[in-house]
Amino acid sequence: MITVHHLENSRSLRVLWLLEELGIDYQVVEYRRDPKTMLAPPELRKIHPLGKSPVITDGEITVAESGAIIDYLIDAYDAQHQLVPPRGSAEYRHYRYWLHYAEGSAMPPLVMKLIFSRLGKPPVPALIRPIGRMLGEGVRTKFLDPQIRQHLDFWESELTASAWFAGEQFTAADIQMSFPLLALEARGGFGDRPHVKACLARMRERPAYQRAMEKGGEFSLPG
Repeated sequence: MITVHHLENSRSLRVLWLLEELGIDYQVVEYRRDPKTMLAPPELRKIHPLGKSPVITDGEITVAESGAIIDYLIDAYDAQHQLVPPRGSAEYRHYRYWLHYAEGSAMPPLVMKLIFSRLGKPPVPALIRPIGRMLGEGVRTKFLDPQIRQHLDFWESELTASAWFAGEQFTAADIQMSFPLLALEARGGFGDRPHVKACLARMRERPAYQRAMEKGGEFSLPG
C-alpha cells in the first residue's frame, strides 16, 4: 500500500491527484504546518531526513521530490501509458521538459516572492519590519514580478497552441504544472491570459482532481 505523507497546502496535493488519476489504492498521513513559521513539523523527518513534503512510501521504498515521485509512480503503475506520451515522440520531449520546468524554473521566483512578501510581517522582529517591507517591495517590483510575467507569457503562448502543456493529451506534466498555476493564482492571478486561466479550469474539472482536493484540502496561501 502506498502512503502519501501529506503536508497541508503543499506540493503533495499533486501526488494525491496523480494517484487518483491512476486509480491506485493509497492511504494518507496528514501533517499540519507550524502556525507561526508555516514550516513542516519535525515528524516528517522520521520519513525522510529533510523533513519535506511530498514524500511517499511504497512498502520498503521511500521516494521524495515531486518529479521523482511522478516518475516512480508512472514507471511502476501506469502500465497502460495513460498519463505519458509515447517515448520518442515530440509530445514526450515536451512532457519531460514541463515535468522538470515546473520546479526548476517556474517555482523559484514564486517561492522567492512569497518569502520577500513576509519580510514586513511576524516573525520578523517589529523593529526591522519597515526595512524588510521596503526591501521585499523593491525585490518584488524590480526583479521577481518581471520574471513571473515572462513565465506567464510563455505559458500563454504554449497553451495557445495546445490544450495541455505537452500537447493535446492530458499528462502527468500537467499535474506537475498545476502547483505553479495554483500558487500564482493565489498570489495575484494571471492577468489577461485566457489560455492559462482555461487550462487551470480544465484541471479543476477533472474528477480525479476533485477527489484529490476532497482528501487533501483546497490549496491556499497565507496572507
